[in-house]
Amino acid sequence: MWSEEKMEQYLKENLDSKRYAHSISVRDTAVEMAEQFNEDINKSRMAGLLHDCAKNLRGYELINTAKKYGYNVSEIYQRSPQLLHGLVGAIIAKEIMGVKDKEVFNAIAYHTTGRRNMTMLEKMIYLADYIEPLRKYPGVSEIRELTYNDINKAVLRSFDNTIKYVIDRGQMIHPNTIEGRNYLIKILGD
Repeated sequence: MWSEEKMEQYLKENLDSKRYAHSISVRDTAVEMAEQFNEDINKSRMAGLLHDCAKNLRGYELINTAKKYGYNVSEIYQRSPQLLHGLVGAIIAKEIMGVKDKEVFNAIAYHTTGRRNMTMLEKMIYLADYIEPLRKYPGVSEIRELTYNDINKAVLRSFDNTIKYVIDRGQMIHPNTIEGRNYLIKILGD
């Protein structure tokens, strides 16, 4: 497996400077969260750092990479190929960088859409991406606070915001997001 230094170099070469800074900030936020929730710091650190490693690939590159590794590219991915950057990032982490940990793979793969019954690591990376200090949008401070008080409610609120954002743009909503939201509503009893 590559050293963290080599992973950072890959990101510097393959992301623009703003996305690189975001990746470092997500890594640091994920580490803070892992410390807070007594979770694996190394897994959080790696998944946070690498979550957007495929973000600057073009749509056709994302689609072709997913297909090359045997993944189904649904109509939603065809219409919104950037949704594939998480999965393709996980593929790059595994196939190029040698990251073999399945939990890290899944945290990277699902950091954009979420999914039903997310692991703690998946929730942390999903939220670290959403709330890292460089993020500036209405309501971010409330989600930051909620994250440390009730991570499930923070993920649910993030799903709600994402769904509203996608609807406002007239785009298709990924079924993983809907299933993840419905699952959280059920377990939270709301």
